[in-house]
Amino acid sequence: MTVDLEVNDRRVVRDVPARTLLVHLLRDILGLTGTHVGCDTTQCGACTVELDGVAVKSCTVLAAQADGCSIRTIEGISSDDESGLDRVQRAFWDKHGLQCGFCTPGMVMAVRQLLRDNPAPTEDEVRRGIDGNLCRCTGYQNIVVAALHAARTGTGEERRVSS
Repeated sequence: MTVDLEVNDRRVVRDVPARTLLVHLLRDILGLTGTHVGCDTTQCGACTVELDGVAVKSCTVLAAQADGCSIRTIEGISSDDESGLDRVQRAFWDKHGLQCGFCTPGMVMAVRQLLRDNPAPTEDEVRRGIDGNLCRCTGYQNIVVAALHAARTGTGEERRVSS
């Protein structure tokens, strides 16, 4: 079947088997390997991308379901500042919200969604907002700190995180 979609602001038309998952289209066919495959069952969130501006786990979306949609992967987010990082990526860097990096792309995409839904979350709201994404290295504390820092960067508001 033919899928016609926009990926990171570029039109993509590909013939794929009907059973192709979006994550496999992105990784295996388009070479966008920043979207990770962790579990193939929506448990880990490593494959999170934005589908028409909403964070989804791409291991549970068929490529055919994304036909006509706009997809944004971790490779497609950036800023115009000298670092090239968007504010969530910058916050993860500044606040050490990553360790091995496997979960980081999915976490960044989940935090972007959280901040679209709630620009000034509390610590508890951040923890609930990322609860569908697993990290086996960090213990989540610095991920939460990074998410709150990204929120402050967007709103100018200070928030405290308990230790």
